[in-house]
Amino acid sequence: MEGKSDTNRLKDCLGDVDTIETIGSAINDETIQRIKLAQQKRGVIIFTDPDFNGNRLRTIIAQAVPNAKQAFLPRDKAVPKKSDGSLGIEHARDEDIKKALAAVYTTSDLVDDYSTDDMIDLGLIGDAHSQKRREFVGAELKLGYTNAKQFLNRLNMLQVNPQDLLAAVEKFDKGSSHDTK
Repeated sequence: MEGKSDTNRLKDCLGDVDTIETIGSAINDETIQRIKLAQQKRGVIIFTDPDFNGNRLRTIIAQAVPNAKQAFLPRDKAVPKKSDGSLGIEHARDEDIKKALAAVYTTSDLVDDYSTDDMIDLGLIGDAHSQKRREFVGAELKLGYTNAKQFLNRLNMLQVNPQDLLAAVEKFDKGSSHDTK
């Protein structure tokens, strides 16, 4: 969790849960050590806001604690009610938080399976609709919001099944998602 608002939101939704707050995007060595200890003792789920700082924290924590599980809240499920707020878990509905946590991924040390060529072949980069296709596929596969490079890294890190990836791309292509957004 990034801050107290996120922790309070999870407790409202799930009851008595334990969190380690990073206090925004400023994560220090002491917090990393607490996360490592929690991973050794009982396991960790990285669950950060679906914004730039949340992705930055996720990357730092995942590098320090490679066996941590990961949960992703789609950006459109973390929008504040007020227009001047920022994206955050604290704005999500109970059902969206529970869905994100039900679709937890575990990272893997396996060799990268997907390449830039695969991304091009699937229209996830280099196509007029690539960004919208990645957003749709990322939401379908519960990968969270990413740019093209992060998307490729996340596909490999989380060892996404090729059939699942192809099915999500085909679902985007069959629907008119790219025409309606």
